[in-house]
Amino acid sequence: MSSHLPINPNLGILYDESKLHEIWLAGGCFWGVDAYMRRIPGVAKTDVGYANGNTENPSYQEVCYHNTGHAEAVHLYYDPEMLSLIQLLREFYHIIDSTSLNKQGGDKGTQYRTGIYFTDSKDIDAIDEATQEERKKHSKPVVTEILPLSNYYIAEDYHQDYLEKNPNGYCHIHF
Repeated sequence: MSSHLPINPNLGILYDESKLHEIWLAGGCFWGVDAYMRRIPGVAKTDVGYANGNTENPSYQEVCYHNTGHAEAVHLYYDPEMLSLIQLLREFYHIIDSTSLNKQGGDKGTQYRTGIYFTDSKDIDAIDEATQEERKKHSKPVVTEILPLSNYYIAEDYHQDYLEKNPNGYCHIHF
């Protein structure tokens, strides 16, 4: 494991999968967002992929170079009894620049936009509350898109757990 990544406290927790909720978060390069979010107590599991684009089952190369409209995103399963959606989104907003359009760290392009994507309309109130809190912190507009999830395609295997497998890999997030 990378020396710059903190130990994952969720590894020793057995989660009841029937109680888990889902949310999809786009915050620039998905490698760092995934590594950070999976270390928040209550996040049971994650995978990375491509969300809300206009092509089916895109490859990483297509997302980067062929204007597919997809955002690099992390699909999170979390236990709402341990971690509320508002708490989870506060953590998310802590690691992104919510006022930066199509850019996080050194990464530029629409695939690096920030976004919160949901499938359960009950999540809207929590998303709105966390986003209102975020807006109060900035003089510039928050540009994180908030949309229902229209599609999500899991990324190639080498992107899954990338920073665990590549401890010196690129990451725009400071742990």
